Amino acid sequence: MKKAFEKGKELPPNRIPFSQKTLLRLERFLPQFEHNIHQYRDSVLSQTRKNRDYYEIVKKARTYLTHFIKVMNMAVYRGELPAETRAFFGLATDDSTVPFLNTENELLTWGRRIIEGEEYRIKKMGSPITNPTIAVVKVRYGNFLEALNHHKALYQKTQEYSDKIDALRNEADEIILQIWNDVENAFASLPDEQRKKSCEEYGLVYFYRKSETAKMKSAGNESKEGQAG
Repeated sequence: MKKAFEKGKELPPNRIPFSQKTLLRLERFLPQFEHNIHQYRDSVLSQTRKNRDYYEIVKKARTYLTHFIKVMNMAVYRGELPAETRAFFGLATDDSTVPFLNTENELLTWGRRIIEGEEYRIKKMGSPITNPTIAVVKVRYGNFLEALNHHKALYQKTQEYSDKIDALRNEADEIILQIWNDVENAFASLPDEQRKKSCEEYGLVYFYRKSETAKMKSAGNESKEGQAG
């Protein structure tokens, strides 16, 4: 489309192989289409760059939450805390298994449960778990929440641009088809190679099928044999 538009702007109206209506449609449509494509690519690039930082923050939040539960279980095992301590965190009193924290939802659920459970337990029992303290865990969890919201916002932004491009593709396809048909019709009387060359100046791209490529090679070889003879 861009090539056809640029070529069309260089020529007087009577020499353009497609209508002025199509040229005006291109002039209106192209900036909008290109803008959304550029914004989408920039958004994808930004999302890719931020992903590494995001997953590092997720990893740290998971590590601190997991370590907190392990430290609590060790304290129960040594008799420093009663087994009922686990109930504050939504865990079975006879189960020392660390809950799965593999997904974002699991981190969200268990992070909130552990923080609220420890804060309530301190009010009831007065002996905080240390190394890490819940204050440190809360900082890591807060970093995760902030990063998650930013991550979702970037994803949403990228998806919005993608949806806009998809919505414009139907019109883009219509314009391309119109240009293709008009340009081919305009140069239809020219010899095959000259016709293709003229059409390509307006952005038409021809791809040969395997059978066509083989046929062209065969014709080329026969021509060389004829010349040699």
